[in-house]
Formats: sequence, structure tokens, C-alpha cells
Amino acid sequence: MQTPKSYLHPPTYGNLITVLSIDGGGIRGIIPGTILKFLESELQKLDGGHVRLADYFDVIAGTSTGGLVTAMLTAPDENNRPLFAAKDINNFYLEHCPKIFPQDRSYFCGLKKMMRSFYGPKYDGAYLHRIIREKLGNLRLHQTLTNVAIPAFDIKELQPTIFSTYEVKHSPVMNALLSDICISTSAAPTYLPTYHFQNKDHSGKIRDFNLTDGGVAANNPTLVAIGEVTKQIMKGSTDFSTISQMDYSKLLVISLGTGSAKCEGKYNAKDAAKWGAIKWISHDGSIPIIDVYTQASADMVDIHLNIIFQTLDSKKNYLRIQDDNLTNGPLSSVDIATKQNLQNLVKVGDKLLKKPVSRVNIQNGIIEPTSDNETNEQALVRYVP
Repeated sequence: MQTPKSYLHPPTYGNLITVLSIDGGGIRGIIPGTILKFLESELQKLDGGHVRLADYFDVIAGTSTGGLVTAMLTAPDENNRPLFAAKDINNFYLEHCPKIFPQDRSYFCGLKKMMRSFYGPKYDGAYLHRIIREKLGNLRLHQTLTNVAIPAFDIKELQPTIFSTYEVKHSPVMNALLSDICISTSAAPTYLPTYHFQNKDHSGKIRDFNLTDGGVAANNPTLVAIGEVTKQIMKGSTDFSTISQMDYSKLLVISLGTGSAKCEGKYNAKDAAKWGAIKWISHDGSIPIIDVYTQASADMVDIHLNIIFQTLDSKKNYLRIQDDNLTNGPLSSVDIATKQNLQNLVKVGDKLLKKPVSRVNIQNGIIEPTSDNETNEQALVRYVP
């Protein structure tokens, strides 16, 4: 990457379209938060301490906790600069996650959690809603400092809802408050309540939104971001006048996961064959049905993009950083927000930077280190020469 040339006139780097994508994962947002802190610090070494990630990416996409991070990186302050630096993300999580996901340490906490799951979400979301509204105020989607794409899922319409700055000019009723968007994309089923709000455009048209977690549709939102760019190119947007058709070799993509538990052995068909509805939503402190659909959707996106980029001989244009070997238990949870566990997640992010770049083997579907032994840290530095 080079020094940014202009504000919101993508593609920022001539014929190269830059994309940053951040997965969902609750408190595990600390992992990409650690990586983003490193990336922004490297950019600042080159271009000065005033630069921010929003200056370098044509589009930033985020789902659930990744949607919140996206808003933090792109929402403007009173000087029209990002409200948060990347280094502020983990501080936000460390301070507020214990209040968003309060831990019950009583003797019968396990039983109470199970009983609560019958009658409502695990957490009421009140603190999360309050702190998001406090931080983002009256800022709206069109005000972000670069283009963003944040998915949620409308349970009334039974279809994804993508809040995209690209689409706001054509559909002003989608120009929602960033706080409403963040609350919506974070409303994980069984953990936090679904979220309803209305939005009105300048003509008085009103739209109802009945939304749950964006992870239902796209826990890994990389394809969402690429899809939004592709639509603009197909429409002949003047933003992409130098690009006549979508060409994946013109993309520079950084996709950040939030970590996942070791895949082997967490569940097995022999046990699951006996599960009913209760077991699928509560098993040994986990929620299998959510683990399954979030992991499946994220991995399918990664596999798809690896196939495309490798086929086009542009595999180094796509960098996926993900740790899929977290230990089962607190570290792989989305809500065990103890001080120790949150600090351990920071350590996971630090270690992940030192790990070798991994890529899906498109022949067998196994994620393997690349042959050049490049670390994630080195790969990120290569992205910002």
C-alpha cells in the first residue's frame, strides 16, 4: 500500500481495490483487534502517526463483533478523523465486555443459565446498547470515513440485510444510525435479543427492520465486501471508472477471523444423534447449532476465495488470518468475559501474528502453512510497503 491519495474516491490505489474484512465472534473480537493494532502501527511508521486504517481501505466489512470494530475504525470524530484508533479497540473490549457479558459465579449458575435459555436470551443487551449509543451518538452510515458493509439478518423478511455505504445513495432509507446497525449485527441468537428499529428517508418513507446477528448470513463477510464492490463495477460507478469488469487479481484482501476451537473432537455424530432441540442449544457450555452454522459459513467463504485467487495465480492478493486451534472452553467462547480470559485472547492475537501464513489446500480442504514459511506479521508488512 502507499500513502492514501484522496478521501473516499476508490479505488484508492489506482487499479487496486483494497478490502478489509472482520469476522464475528463476540469477545474474540480482541484477536483481530490485536492484529489491527499492529497493522495500523506499521502504516504509521511509514506515513506518520496521524494515519488510520480507514485511510487505506476502499471498503471495510464486519459482522457482529466485527461490525462494531468496523464502525469504530470508520466513524468520524468532530475533526472528521476516525473516532477510534486501532489501538483503542482492545481497550474498549477489556473495559466493557465484562459488563456486556456479566459472569454469574453463583453455585447454581449452570442451572440458571439453562433455565434462562428457555425463556429468553442469555443477556439482556442493555449495557451493550447503551455503550454503543453513547460512543456512536447520532452518526449515520453515510458519514463513515471509507465505505463499509455490515450484514445483519431480517427475521421477518427471512433474508440478509446489508448496510452498505455504496447503496445509501440509491436507497436512502438504509442510511441508519451506526448504533442501530451495530446493535443489529451483534444480536446473536440465544445470547442477545433481536433488535427492531425504524428508519425514515428524506421523503418520509419508513422502513421497519427486525434484525438478528449478521453471522446468521455471513459470519465471514469478505464475500459481502467483494459483492458490494462488484455491484458498483457492474453499475458503471464513476468510483471504478478505471475498472471495466470485476477482476479478482485487482483485489488486495485482508480477512481476519476471530479464532475457533479445535475442530476435531468437539462434537461427534454418535452423541449428536441423540440430541433434541435443548441439546443443540446447550451442550457442555456450548451452543452447537451456532458453532456449526458460524463455522460452516466462514469456512465456505475462505474455501471459495482460496479457489478463486489460486486459480487466477493471485493467491498472495488474499490474506486470511485465523487461529482454528483455540482450546475448548473459555478461550473459544464468545461470552466468558473474565479479566483473565480477555487477557488470554490478547495473547492469542499476539501469537497469531508470529504464526506462519496458512491457506486452504483446495484439494483436501485442510488449512496448511504456506511453503514460503512467511509469518502473518511478515505478510501484513508486505501488504504495506
